[in-house]
Amino acid sequence: MDGLSRRRMLVAGGALGAVGALGAASPASARSLWTWSPSGSVAGTGAGLDPEWVWDEEADPVLAAVIDRGDVPRVNTLLKRWTRNDQPVPSGLPGDLREFMEHARQMPSWADKAKLDRAALFNKTKGIYVGALYGLGSGLMSTAIPREARAVYYSKGGADMKDRIAKTARLGYDIGDLDAYLPQGSMIVTAVKTRMVHAAVRHLLPQSPAWSRTSGGQTIPISQADIMVTWHSLATFVMRRMKEWGVRVSPADSEAYLHVWQVSAAMLGVKDEYIPATWDAANAQSRQVLDPIMANTSEGEALTEVLLDIVAEIDAGLTRPLISAFSRYTLGDRVGDLIGLSEQPILEKLVSTAWPLLVAFREGLIPLPAVPAVLWTLEEALRRFVLLFLNEAQPVAIDIPDINRPS
Repeated sequence: MDGLSRRRMLVAGGALGAVGALGAASPASARSLWTWSPSGSVAGTGAGLDPEWVWDEEADPVLAAVIDRGDVPRVNTLLKRWTRNDQPVPSGLPGDLREFMEHARQMPSWADKAKLDRAALFNKTKGIYVGALYGLGSGLMSTAIPREARAVYYSKGGADMKDRIAKTARLGYDIGDLDAYLPQGSMIVTAVKTRMVHAAVRHLLPQSPAWSRTSGGQTIPISQADIMVTWHSLATFVMRRMKEWGVRVSPADSEAYLHVWQVSAAMLGVKDEYIPATWDAANAQSRQVLDPIMANTSEGEALTEVLLDIVAEIDAGLTRPLISAFSRYTLGDRVGDLIGLSEQPILEKLVSTAWPLLVAFREGLIPLPAVPAVLWTLEEALRRFVLLFLNEAQPVAIDIPDINRPS
């Protein structure tokens, strides 16, 4: 039975299919039934179908055909030349893939250029917070999301985590770039390529015995629910933490930051009815789809170790103890314990006491003498990490995989 037929059966099964999958799932992958209303989405309406049973009906059959025909090496060679939003889709691509890409590169009709421009400026002015939260918050949180950790670990990218992280950084870099959705920018290209990678992984991972044994009953990875889980671990988490830290975010900036992520979700193939229209709707959806499913997995712990080593390698000023302390402060002890972050009582106390003072100084709320000098050392380490992290992302090519993790 081909992938599309399996999808039709799952969708047709409706609630019975959901209950069956939940019953077979391990506690680490169990999830509550979908109750979030599409009235809170950018579409304002929708069928209300659980996104757990929705994938990407446009991209999936095309990428499956590309892989099965053996076209991936030729396609990847051609795609390396496609780097800017204003470039035409490369000639020489298979006709079905080219047709899909021409459609996929179109911005949603509701995209607001003024908000996108404002979001770019917001990312620039608040870059130290956003970059640190992406790299030492969201990146590590992903290892506590069982499906994401296992999909990464058992897919081709799991065999070379530095390359995999660089490609993830590419997405974060392009979203925050001043030119993200402008003609000279790269976010449209990055989103389309990432969407194709997701479709390829959906075709390949079900063929992996190791992934199938640990998937908790999921037969096809990276559902629309899974994409939104990751979305919340980035956009919703970052905005929530910045407000908790006392970072000054105007209503217009907050709306603009949400909008760039709304557009990015749409460009990644998420249906409008699943994309939150407001931060209140986003927080409500996050509480349902992200918060309850975080758990410890052996794959997540293995990825955490690799991530910590890579972060320390990127910036020698960020030692493993300091990374653990700051990440525990950022993620909380629950997530820190789930992913195996070491406890650092002295450093954790220092960070939790002094970091709010540094944020307050940066936001113009307190004078310089109140900020401990040691925190400037931490900020400088984080600043270098953010810059190096983003620079690492610049030359990376996002390739379509044609195999799973070799081991």
